[in-house]
Amino acid sequence: MTRKFDLLGATALALLAAVPAAAQDAGASPPQGAATSAAATDQGIGDIIVTAQRQSEALQSVPIAVSAFSSDSLRQQQINSTSDLQLSLPNITYTKSNFTSSSSFNIRGIGDLCVGVTCDAATAVHVNDVPVLGSPIFQNEFFDVERIEVLRGPQGTLFGRNATGGVINFITAKPDLTGIHASGEVEYGNYQSVRVKGMFNLPLTETIGVRVAGYYLNRDGFTKNLFNNQRIDGRDQYDIRGSIRWEPSADTTLDIVGHYFRENDDRSRIQKQLCHRDPTGILGCLPDRLGFEQLNGDATLASILTSSEFLRLRGSTAPLAPFALGSVYQTDGDVYTGYVNPANVRTVNIDSLPRFRTNEKQVLLNFNQAIGSLNLKLDGGYTEGSTDSTVDYNIGIERSYANNPGLNAFNAFAGAGLLGPGYLAVRNALIPNGPSSLCQSTAEETGTGVFGGHKVCAPTSLDFDRSDAHGHQWFGEGILTSKFSGPLNFLIGAGYLDYTVKDNSYYVNSFGLDYAAGLLGGGAGYLATPFYRNQSLVYHLKSYGIFGEAYYDVTDRLKLTAGLRYNHDDKHVVARTTLLNCPVPLSTTDAYSAPSFACFDADPSITGNQPLAINNVKFGRLTGRAVLDWQITDRNLLYFSYSRGYKSGGINPPLSPVTAVPVSFGPETVNAFEIGSKNTFLDGTVRLNFTAFYYQYKQLQLSRIVARTSVNDNVNADIYGLEAEAIIHPMRSVLANLGFSYLHTRVSADKFLVNPQDVSGGRADAVIIKDLTNASNCAVVSNSGNPAVSNGFVNNVNAGINAGAFSAPAFGGLGPNTGLQGTTPIPGTNTTGAFSVCSLLAGVAAATPAAAVTVLEAGVPVNIRGNQLPQSPQYKFSAGLQYTAYFANDWTLVPRIDLTYTGGYYGSIFNQPINRIQGYEVVNAQIQLNGPDDRYFVRAFVQNLTKNNAITGLYVTDQSSGLFTNAFTLEPRRYGIAAGFRF
Repeated sequence: MTRKFDLLGATALALLAAVPAAAQDAGASPPQGAATSAAATDQGIGDIIVTAQRQSEALQSVPIAVSAFSSDSLRQQQINSTSDLQLSLPNITYTKSNFTSSSSFNIRGIGDLCVGVTCDAATAVHVNDVPVLGSPIFQNEFFDVERIEVLRGPQGTLFGRNATGGVINFITAKPDLTGIHASGEVEYGNYQSVRVKGMFNLPLTETIGVRVAGYYLNRDGFTKNLFNNQRIDGRDQYDIRGSIRWEPSADTTLDIVGHYFRENDDRSRIQKQLCHRDPTGILGCLPDRLGFEQLNGDATLASILTSSEFLRLRGSTAPLAPFALGSVYQTDGDVYTGYVNPANVRTVNIDSLPRFRTNEKQVLLNFNQAIGSLNLKLDGGYTEGSTDSTVDYNIGIERSYANNPGLNAFNAFAGAGLLGPGYLAVRNALIPNGPSSLCQSTAEETGTGVFGGHKVCAPTSLDFDRSDAHGHQWFGEGILTSKFSGPLNFLIGAGYLDYTVKDNSYYVNSFGLDYAAGLLGGGAGYLATPFYRNQSLVYHLKSYGIFGEAYYDVTDRLKLTAGLRYNHDDKHVVARTTLLNCPVPLSTTDAYSAPSFACFDADPSITGNQPLAINNVKFGRLTGRAVLDWQITDRNLLYFSYSRGYKSGGINPPLSPVTAVPVSFGPETVNAFEIGSKNTFLDGTVRLNFTAFYYQYKQLQLSRIVARTSVNDNVNADIYGLEAEAIIHPMRSVLANLGFSYLHTRVSADKFLVNPQDVSGGRADAVIIKDLTNASNCAVVSNSGNPAVSNGFVNNVNAGINAGAFSAPAFGGLGPNTGLQGTTPIPGTNTTGAFSVCSLLAGVAAATPAAAVTVLEAGVPVNIRGNQLPQSPQYKFSAGLQYTAYFANDWTLVPRIDLTYTGGYYGSIFNQPINRIQGYEVVNAQIQLNGPDDRYFVRAFVQNLTKNNAITGLYVTDQSSGLFTNAFTLEPRRYGIAAGFRF
């Protein structure tokens, strides 16, 4: 199928090497539901008015690579969400990602490669010219919009902070003071999908009007869950928007827009988990390919901390090994013994069901006042919202512990009081009814979990995560523009943003972690927190910008634009990461305030134990742009621009266990050069726009996983590419859209990073170690490159541990008779691995130069210079064809088909075959019958006609989770019928 569409794409390009994202008529829009394109009139192709330069201008006269969609164009191309929007845009990709607030909108190779609460999005999102941060706008549907503008390339001079990739500006429809209007649409489709949209417009007086619009979507999930034979990943959401316009004169306009969005359903952040199972358990998933297999649970932290090897290793005076849940070398399989991962991206088998809750409240104001030859524009508003999401962490079901020897032994000994009252209380909390029913912690705020009564019970361990956050922002901006009759004009402005996020937490829970917390509490309590929690108690951003541009008409057709902006960002974060840190009494009601939790240190860089890591960073940069545009004729524009973009740096979260990473990461900057041409030919029936660009990126922010947490580095990169867009309207009844883009990205300087999927770095002499204390991986390498030396060293140290050679306090009192084995080949790599203790290996290697080995804590770094940036397809094209058949009494029948093809790209900066995402095509089709004057319509549609299940994004998890890969896909084939009206 892919080859067929490659051929189709090549044919389309041979006919015409360009396609538009969309452009619409600047004049009066046809009624909603009309199938005649707003991009085309009987006389030719019209133009749309945009505010890409913060003032109203015709799209074809703006010297910026910008694509615009009107409400009619969105409907015609079946664009209901951001996922649909990106398909028709050149050099743009969009994919869902692993966390609640994370999605990647990639423009010209620049996406959200930075992960963390202090990271800023590379693509600035604006609603009615107001920037919005942390908004669920990518999760809801488009409705009652005037237009959507997508600006490609750095736009920081006019649109503000961090717009290094580009800007998406959503312009909502405003009240119409000329009369009463209403529209409505009802759609029903497969997956029991019901979508309802409506609008009512009422002028109260000649100067005041109101408009109310909203939508409701309810559908079953796209994913089948074999556990209960039901569907998950459904939608139940709605949005209502109210607008007021006051227009006392032609010189004064005030718009106030408020909206409320709510979603409460079983949306799943993780669609599918892929893995080629590692039989050794040292990695969990092998780094050679992705498969429909389940990870080896022996590689996970929960299994490590409850293994007999770890419990013997601790050298505890109270022998706990008889109560281990298993061995890392167990021959009867890991915790997923017997589990089969369904070989279908839309089928899972999970016992922890997803839950998704989000809401947003927003009030935005836009004020325009003409003052002679000047115009004052004031924009601002307030936004607040929260999101709370839970999902099955391992997308699988663990085997039952009902017959587990260790758990049954603990139940018998602790239940009989033979281990003391403390362990009896632990037993009563975890298995009050015996090993056939497990009670474990919920993801909750006190840090006490199941031991504090915050529990959920089930026959098997429910491994799940939870991501939640609450935020609000204030924004205000003023812009003054001139419209003098002379050659010189200007724009000056200033803006201020105040953004706060409270209690942004990410949890990972499992029974194994709770059991380890109870066992390791020593009978006097438990180790808190009994679950992983990465918590940012407060993140506060204060940002301001001062900017201006001058426009000079060198001649009637040649114009020079020059602008500057100063941005200042002040970031403050209070955070901590906790997991089995300190012993607290069973009576504890809040682990964080317990006196014994004083053992916890959130910031080792400061003397003494710190309960919280408190950090501040400030960044300031001067950026700007220069543009020379030549209006060759009234229908042909040529421009050249240079712009400098900037995105502020941030603060890496505290890690557990503590690992040496920088506290902060630096800002990124880009020098962007662009040349473009906008053209209309053949009496307005053909439009062709072309763009070529070159970027020099410095300190591009890039995330990687370290110690179960995303930390960020900086790399340099070069990017260049081509884009072409076209509209062809050869006759009244025919309209065609075409688009094409080419993109080349590469890391331009040496940068050595460790690939967490294979810490050997491809070296045959590197022994991969699974650390029995924290489930991370390190590497032991031979100084001479001889594999026999590194393998012999690891084997000797493990034998010494077994013999009790390291039981002295100087070595941490490691227990003897641990049962550690020697190295073993790891399939999918060219090296070996073993279970051991990285810190001990490092200490022995440092104290014994004759060992001739080096222990690399994180692994062997590899040079990523020359690698492609993630989410950056080299080729992309789109094509749409629409025909209008005219009948008597003003009836029309309009069939339309759209094809998009996105070429292959990598889901990781390491560019390994396992990270390669194959190219994919999407075909949408519809046919619509319109009544007289387009007052009503009936439409039948199909999306993703070929049932393409292509992957659009990948996320590789931490080593202590087994290095599985979460995959995100296209939405499946959807079809249905819709009917609507407008007057």
